[in-house]
This record gives sequence, structure tokens and C-alpha cells, in this order.
Amino acid sequence: MTTVKVKFSVGQLVHHKRFDYRGVVIDVDSQFQGTEDWYQQVARSRPPKDKPWYHVLVHEAGINTYVAERHLEPDVSDAPISHPAVGHYFSDFRGGAYVPRAMN
Repeated sequence: MTTVKVKFSVGQLVHHKRFDYRGVVIDVDSQFQGTEDWYQQVARSRPPKDKPWYHVLVHEAGINTYVAERHLEPDVSDAPISHPAVGHYFSDFRGGAYVPRAMN
């Protein structure tokens, strides 16, 4: 079994380098898990499918995105994210990151 090294973790604030938005990671896939149709239509820069991809809640947009690791960098603002689903995934915001909600 191969262990994939990911740069970001659930609750971490990120910044999209190309589209200049902030967000918070809610899930991590060790490699692309979408459909081939979605990849062909949406992932126009053709990021690698065998590298990590992230589910991200987008600040002040009310949407979530699926982003290849190469398009993300750490968000240095340490400011909370404004998104209606933050409370569903996280229980607190401390030290510039969100604390995942305990799943029962």
C-alpha cells in the first residue's frame, strides 16, 4: 500500500492561486475521484489525477469546489471563512484553522 503525502488537511485555510479565492478544506482525496466527463469539462488546465485533490468551501460564495493540490497554497490571512456549511463540518475556529466536528 502506497501512502500519499498531502499538503493540506481538513480544517486548513487555503488560497486558490489561479482564481484568487479563499476557502477551507473539508475533505481530501489522495487522487482524483471525479468522473472523466467532469475532468474534461471543468479541469481545463489538466492537473494530474494521481496527486491529491481537495473539497473546499469557498469564502463568501456559498459553494464548494473540487481542486487539484497544485492550484492551492496556504491562506496566510488566518481569518475565518464565511460559508453557510462551516458549522456542519467544524465545531470551532482556533489558531487560524477549523476544528473538525466529531462525527458520531
